[in-house]
Amino acid sequence: MADTPDTRMLGERAARNLANTTKTPPQWVGATPRWLVQLLPWAPVEAGVYRVNRVLENKFDVDCTPDDGADRPRAHIDYNEKPREYTLTTVTTTVAVHTRISDLFRSPMDQVKEQLTVAVEKIKEKQEDELVNNGNYGLLNNVHDSMRVKTRAGAPTPDDMDELIARVWKEPSFFLAHPRAIAAFGRECTRRGVPPPTVTLFGQPMLTWRGLPIVPCDKLHLAGKKTDILLMRTGEKKRGVVGLFQPGIPGEVSPSLSIRFMGINQKGAAEYLISLYCSAAVLTEDALGVLEGVEVDQYHDYGK
Repeated sequence: MADTPDTRMLGERAARNLANTTKTPPQWVGATPRWLVQLLPWAPVEAGVYRVNRVLENKFDVDCTPDDGADRPRAHIDYNEKPREYTLTTVTTTVAVHTRISDLFRSPMDQVKEQLTVAVEKIKEKQEDELVNNGNYGLLNNVHDSMRVKTRAGAPTPDDMDELIARVWKEPSFFLAHPRAIAAFGRECTRRGVPPPTVTLFGQPMLTWRGLPIVPCDKLHLAGKKTDILLMRTGEKKRGVVGLFQPGIPGEVSPSLSIRFMGINQKGAAEYLISLYCSAAVLTEDALGVLEGVEVDQYHDYGK
Protein backbone atom coordinates (compact mmCIF):
# COMPACT_ATOMS: atom_id res chain seq x y z
CA MET A 1 0.00 0.00 0.00
CA ALA A 2 1.11 3.53 -0.69
CA ASP A 3 2.25 5.52 2.30
CA THR A 4 -0.28 8.05 3.57
CA PRO A 5 0.86 11.39 4.98
CA ASP A 6 0.90 11.67 8.73
CA THR A 7 -1.63 14.39 9.51
CA ARG A 8 -0.17 14.75 12.99
CA MET A 9 3.03 16.30 11.55
CA LEU A 10 3.57 19.71 9.96
CA GLY A 11 3.73 19.29 6.19
CA GLU A 12 6.16 20.96 3.82
CA ARG A 13 3.49 22.89 1.93
CA ALA A 14 2.06 24.40 5.11
CA ALA A 15 5.52 25.16 6.49
CA ARG A 16 6.43 27.16 3.38
CA ASN A 17 3.64 29.59 4.18
CA LEU A 18 5.67 30.81 7.17
CA ALA A 19 9.07 30.79 5.47
CA ASN A 20 10.74 33.63 3.58
CA THR A 21 11.77 32.98 -0.02
CA THR A 22 15.14 34.30 -1.12
CA LYS A 23 14.70 36.14 -4.42
CA THR A 24 17.05 37.37 -7.12
CA PRO A 25 16.69 40.59 -9.09
CA PRO A 26 15.28 40.09 -12.62
CA GLN A 27 17.79 38.17 -14.73
CA TRP A 28 18.01 39.07 -18.44
CA VAL A 29 19.74 36.53 -20.67
CA GLY A 30 20.54 39.15 -23.32
CA ALA A 31 23.06 41.05 -21.19
CA THR A 32 26.72 40.78 -22.31
CA PRO A 33 30.00 42.16 -20.89
CA ARG A 34 30.07 44.88 -23.59
CA TRP A 35 33.85 44.89 -23.76
CA LEU A 36 33.92 47.14 -26.85
CA VAL A 37 32.30 49.96 -24.87
CA GLN A 38 34.85 49.46 -22.10
CA LEU A 39 37.88 49.35 -24.40
CA LEU A 40 37.04 52.35 -26.58
CA PRO A 41 38.43 55.70 -25.41
CA TRP A 42 35.50 58.12 -25.09
CA ALA A 43 35.85 61.71 -26.28
CA PRO A 44 33.54 64.36 -24.79
CA VAL A 45 31.49 66.31 -27.32
CA GLU A 46 30.23 69.87 -27.04
CA ALA A 47 26.74 70.64 -28.35
CA GLY A 48 26.34 67.11 -29.71
CA VAL A 49 28.65 67.53 -32.74
CA TYR A 50 32.18 66.18 -33.34
CA ARG A 51 34.12 67.35 -36.40
CA VAL A 52 37.00 65.29 -37.79
CA ASN A 53 39.49 67.55 -39.58
CA ARG A 54 41.79 65.72 -41.95
CA VAL A 55 44.84 66.84 -43.93
CA LEU A 56 44.66 66.46 -47.68
CA GLU A 57 47.35 64.23 -49.11
CA ASN A 58 49.30 66.99 -50.87
CA LYS A 59 52.80 66.13 -52.09
CA PHE A 60 55.55 68.44 -50.95
CA ASP A 61 59.30 68.26 -50.95
CA VAL A 62 61.54 67.91 -47.92
CA ASP A 63 65.31 68.14 -48.42
CA CYS A 64 68.02 66.70 -46.24
CA THR A 65 71.19 68.88 -46.04
CA PRO A 66 70.53 71.00 -49.16
CA ASP A 67 73.30 72.96 -50.82
CA ASP A 68 73.93 76.34 -49.28
CA GLY A 69 72.93 78.16 -52.44
CA ALA A 70 69.87 76.09 -53.19
CA ASP A 71 66.33 77.29 -52.55
CA ARG A 72 64.66 75.62 -49.64
CA PRO A 73 61.60 73.46 -50.36
CA ARG A 74 58.22 74.85 -49.42
CA ALA A 75 55.68 72.67 -47.68
CA HIS A 76 52.00 73.37 -48.33
CA ILE A 77 49.64 71.60 -45.96
CA ASP A 78 45.96 71.90 -46.86
CA TYR A 79 42.92 70.85 -44.87
CA ASN A 80 39.77 69.16 -46.06
CA GLU A 81 37.34 72.00 -46.72
CA LYS A 82 34.31 69.80 -45.94
CA PRO A 83 35.30 67.76 -42.90
CA ARG A 84 32.98 65.06 -41.66
CA GLU A 85 30.83 65.86 -38.67
CA TYR A 86 29.35 63.27 -36.32
CA THR A 87 26.13 64.16 -34.52
CA LEU A 88 25.34 62.16 -31.41
CA THR A 89 22.43 59.79 -31.88
CA THR A 90 19.89 58.81 -29.25
CA VAL A 91 19.20 55.31 -27.99
CA THR A 92 15.99 55.67 -26.03
CA THR A 93 12.94 53.99 -24.51
CA THR A 94 10.27 54.64 -21.89
CA VAL A 95 9.26 52.62 -18.83
CA ALA A 96 5.87 52.80 -17.14
CA VAL A 97 5.07 51.30 -13.71
CA HIS A 98 1.60 51.58 -12.17
CA THR A 99 1.82 53.45 -8.89
CA ARG A 100 -0.39 50.87 -7.17
CA ILE A 101 2.14 48.17 -8.07
CA SER A 102 5.16 50.21 -6.97
CA ASP A 103 3.42 51.24 -3.73
CA LEU A 104 2.20 47.83 -2.60
CA PHE A 105 4.92 45.52 -3.91
CA ARG A 106 8.07 47.43 -3.05
CA SER A 107 9.66 45.00 -0.57
CA PRO A 108 12.23 43.54 -0.63
CA MET A 109 12.95 45.14 -4.03
CA ASP A 110 11.90 48.48 -5.48
CA GLN A 111 9.79 47.67 -8.56
CA VAL A 112 10.65 50.94 -10.32
CA LYS A 113 14.36 50.48 -9.72
CA GLU A 114 14.34 46.92 -11.06
CA GLN A 115 12.37 47.93 -14.15
CA LEU A 116 14.78 50.77 -14.87
CA THR A 117 17.82 48.55 -14.27
CA VAL A 118 16.74 46.04 -16.92
CA ALA A 119 15.77 48.81 -19.33
CA VAL A 120 19.18 50.47 -18.95
CA GLU A 121 20.87 47.11 -19.67
CA LYS A 122 18.88 46.83 -22.89
CA ILE A 123 19.73 50.42 -23.83
CA LYS A 124 23.45 49.74 -23.35
CA GLU A 125 23.26 46.56 -25.43
CA LYS A 126 21.65 48.58 -28.21
CA GLN A 127 24.38 51.21 -27.86
CA GLU A 128 27.12 48.64 -28.49
CA ASP A 129 25.19 47.20 -31.42
CA GLU A 130 24.93 50.65 -32.96
CA LEU A 131 28.67 51.25 -32.47
CA VAL A 132 29.29 48.22 -34.69
CA ASN A 133 26.38 48.26 -37.13
CA ASN A 134 24.89 51.76 -37.36
CA GLY A 135 24.50 52.76 -41.00
CA ASN A 136 26.11 56.16 -40.41
CA TYR A 137 28.82 55.81 -37.75
CA GLY A 138 28.97 52.04 -37.15
CA LEU A 139 32.48 50.62 -37.41
CA LEU A 140 31.60 48.00 -40.02
CA ASN A 141 30.21 50.71 -42.29
CA ASN A 142 33.23 53.01 -41.92
CA VAL A 143 36.05 50.74 -43.06
CA HIS A 144 37.88 52.20 -46.05
CA ASP A 145 38.04 49.99 -49.14
CA SER A 146 41.83 49.78 -48.85
CA MET A 147 41.46 48.31 -45.36
CA ARG A 148 39.23 45.38 -46.31
CA VAL A 149 40.69 41.87 -46.40
CA LYS A 150 39.04 38.72 -47.74
CA THR A 151 39.66 35.32 -46.19
CA ARG A 152 41.69 32.96 -48.35
CA ALA A 153 39.69 29.82 -47.66
CA GLY A 154 36.67 30.92 -45.63
CA ALA A 155 37.86 29.99 -42.15
CA PRO A 156 39.97 32.65 -40.35
CA THR A 157 43.58 31.51 -40.57
CA PRO A 158 46.75 32.94 -39.02
CA ASP A 159 47.70 34.18 -42.49
CA ASP A 160 44.42 36.11 -42.72
CA MET A 161 44.96 37.70 -39.33
CA ASP A 162 48.53 38.62 -40.27
CA GLU A 163 47.25 40.30 -43.44
CA LEU A 164 44.80 42.32 -41.36
CA ILE A 165 47.60 43.36 -39.01
CA ALA A 166 49.63 44.40 -42.05
CA ARG A 167 46.85 46.86 -42.94
CA VAL A 168 46.36 48.23 -39.41
CA TRP A 169 50.06 48.14 -38.54
CA LYS A 170 50.41 51.46 -36.74
CA GLU A 171 49.95 50.57 -33.07
CA PRO A 172 46.84 48.36 -33.37
CA SER A 173 44.92 47.92 -30.12
CA PHE A 174 42.71 44.82 -30.39
CA PHE A 175 40.68 42.55 -32.64
CA LEU A 176 36.90 42.41 -32.25
CA ALA A 177 35.13 39.20 -33.28
CA HIS A 178 32.03 37.10 -32.69
CA PRO A 179 32.70 34.30 -30.18
CA ARG A 180 32.14 31.69 -32.90
CA ALA A 181 34.68 33.42 -35.14
CA ILE A 182 37.19 33.27 -32.30
CA ALA A 183 36.48 29.56 -31.88
CA ALA A 184 36.97 29.07 -35.63
CA PHE A 185 40.32 30.86 -35.50
CA GLY A 186 41.36 28.71 -32.55
CA ARG A 187 40.61 25.57 -34.57
CA GLU A 188 42.73 26.80 -37.48
CA CYS A 189 45.61 27.53 -35.11
CA THR A 190 45.29 24.09 -33.52
CA ARG A 191 45.33 22.49 -36.95
CA ARG A 192 48.61 24.22 -37.72
CA GLY A 193 50.14 23.50 -34.33
CA VAL A 194 50.33 27.16 -33.31
CA PRO A 195 47.87 27.53 -30.41
CA PRO A 196 47.39 31.25 -29.69
CA PRO A 197 48.44 32.52 -26.25
CA THR A 198 45.90 34.00 -23.88
CA VAL A 199 45.85 37.22 -21.89
CA THR A 200 43.64 38.23 -18.98
CA LEU A 201 41.41 41.25 -19.57
CA PHE A 202 38.65 42.30 -17.18
CA GLY A 203 39.39 39.14 -15.23
CA GLN A 204 38.68 36.92 -18.25
CA PRO A 205 41.10 34.88 -20.39
CA MET A 206 41.09 35.95 -24.04
CA LEU A 207 42.94 34.59 -27.04
CA THR A 208 45.60 36.78 -28.62
CA TRP A 209 47.37 36.87 -31.94
CA ARG A 210 50.75 38.57 -32.35
CA GLY A 211 50.19 39.99 -28.88
CA LEU A 212 46.84 41.59 -29.73
CA PRO A 213 43.76 40.53 -27.76
CA ILE A 214 40.87 39.02 -29.71
CA VAL A 215 37.88 40.49 -27.87
CA PRO A 216 34.52 38.67 -28.09
CA CYS A 217 31.50 40.68 -29.20
CA ASP A 218 28.21 39.21 -30.39
CA LYS A 219 27.31 42.50 -32.11
CA LEU A 220 29.38 41.35 -35.10
CA HIS A 221 26.39 39.39 -36.29
CA LEU A 222 26.37 36.07 -38.08
CA ALA A 223 24.91 36.07 -41.59
CA GLY A 224 24.29 32.39 -42.08
CA LYS A 225 27.68 30.88 -41.26
CA LYS A 226 29.71 34.01 -41.99
CA THR A 227 30.78 37.06 -40.03
CA ASP A 228 33.56 39.69 -39.95
CA ILE A 229 36.55 40.39 -37.72
CA LEU A 230 37.62 43.97 -36.95
CA LEU A 231 41.05 45.26 -35.99
CA MET A 232 41.42 48.83 -34.76
CA ARG A 233 43.77 51.41 -33.38
CA THR A 234 42.10 53.53 -30.69
CA GLY A 235 42.45 56.96 -29.14
CA GLU A 236 42.59 60.58 -30.31
CA LYS A 237 46.34 60.90 -29.75
CA LYS A 238 46.99 57.90 -32.00
CA ARG A 239 44.52 59.13 -34.64
CA GLY A 240 42.43 56.05 -34.07
CA VAL A 241 38.85 55.07 -33.26
CA VAL A 242 37.01 56.91 -30.48
CA GLY A 243 33.59 56.73 -28.94
CA LEU A 244 31.66 59.98 -28.55
CA PHE A 245 29.52 61.15 -25.65
CA GLN A 246 28.21 64.37 -24.16
CA PRO A 247 28.83 64.93 -20.45
CA GLY A 248 26.59 66.86 -18.09
CA ILE A 249 23.21 66.20 -19.69
CA PRO A 250 20.11 66.82 -17.53
CA GLY A 251 19.10 63.81 -15.45
CA GLU A 252 22.49 62.14 -16.02
CA VAL A 253 23.00 58.90 -14.07
CA SER A 254 26.17 57.86 -15.93
CA PRO A 255 28.14 59.51 -18.75
CA SER A 256 25.71 60.51 -21.51
CA LEU A 257 22.87 58.42 -20.00
CA SER A 258 19.86 60.13 -18.43
CA ILE A 259 16.70 58.96 -16.70
CA ARG A 260 13.88 61.51 -16.42
CA PHE A 261 10.56 61.24 -14.61
CA MET A 262 7.82 62.14 -17.10
CA GLY A 263 4.93 62.29 -14.63
CA ILE A 264 1.92 60.10 -13.82
CA ASN A 265 -0.53 59.45 -16.64
CA GLN A 266 -4.32 59.18 -16.50
CA LYS A 267 -4.08 55.46 -15.80
CA GLY A 268 -2.03 56.04 -12.66
CA ALA A 269 1.27 54.83 -14.12
CA ALA A 270 4.55 56.62 -13.45
CA GLU A 271 6.51 57.06 -16.68
CA TYR A 272 10.27 57.42 -17.12
CA LEU A 273 12.28 58.40 -20.18
CA ILE A 274 15.68 56.73 -20.63
CA SER A 275 18.06 58.29 -23.16
CA LEU A 276 21.65 57.48 -24.07
CA TYR A 277 23.54 59.74 -26.49
CA CYS A 278 26.47 58.26 -28.39
CA SER A 279 28.38 57.91 -31.63
CA ALA A 280 31.84 56.85 -32.82
CA ALA A 281 34.45 58.28 -35.16
CA VAL A 282 37.33 56.82 -37.18
CA LEU A 283 39.88 59.64 -37.22
CA THR A 284 42.06 58.30 -40.06
CA GLU A 285 41.40 55.68 -42.71
CA ASP A 286 44.17 53.33 -41.57
CA ALA A 287 42.85 53.08 -37.99
CA LEU A 288 40.27 50.39 -38.80
CA GLY A 289 40.42 47.21 -40.86
CA VAL A 290 38.12 44.26 -41.40
CA LEU A 291 38.53 40.59 -42.33
CA GLU A 292 35.41 39.79 -44.34
CA GLY A 293 33.58 36.57 -45.09
CA VAL A 294 34.82 34.66 -42.04
CA GLU A 295 33.24 31.20 -41.98
CA VAL A 296 32.57 29.75 -38.53
CA ASP A 297 31.46 26.20 -39.35
CA GLN A 298 34.66 24.54 -40.59
CA TYR A 299 35.90 21.68 -38.39
CA HIS A 300 38.84 19.31 -38.71
CA ASP A 301 39.57 15.73 -37.84
CA TYR A 302 42.74 15.94 -35.79
CA GLY A 303 43.10 12.19 -35.52
CA LYS A 304 43.87 10.26 -32.36
